[in-house]
Amino acid sequence: MDRNAKAAIIDALRVKAGKAQIMVVTDFKGLKVEEMTDLRVKLRAQQIDLQVVKNTLARIAFTESAFKPLGDVLKENCAVVIGYDDPVLTAKVITDYAKSNKKFTIRYANLQGKQISDEGLKDLSKLPSRPELLAQALGTMRAVPQNFVSLLANVPRSFLNVLTAIKDEKEKAAA
Repeated sequence: MDRNAKAAIIDALRVKAGKAQIMVVTDFKGLKVEEMTDLRVKLRAQQIDLQVVKNTLARIAFTESAFKPLGDVLKENCAVVIGYDDPVLTAKVITDYAKSNKKFTIRYANLQGKQISDEGLKDLSKLPSRPELLAQALGTMRAVPQNFVSLLANVPRSFLNVLTAIKDEKEKAAA
């Protein structure tokens, strides 16, 4: 590989690291091509990248980003999973695949510059996704004014019920 190709790979990784929310270093030793392709398809469907690169090129690319600690764990054969929008979704896809395929292991995870243990990544995968959290927050925010309106509507409704009861009593007394 010539210098220009290496520089292009480093630049591409720097751009991806600049956009990334989460990066996970994985070990894929022993995976068959079909299994690796299956993982790539699952990740691509969620706009998540999986990149197998030379460790030295990745170390150089990550030195000026929040993912600099990844350089210390890039040894032997490894792949870097790069999640951009929703770190929870990335954690879910990776942990689900690791459960289904014992040869695929997670070495290291980094969420916005902070290291996450394997247990932390599993806990992150159990959280609701970003759209679900937004829906829950919106439902909570919507409940307060809705309850307030219902409370205010009950006052005239109760008053109307009292007036109707008085009217019915007077009609019975008149009859």
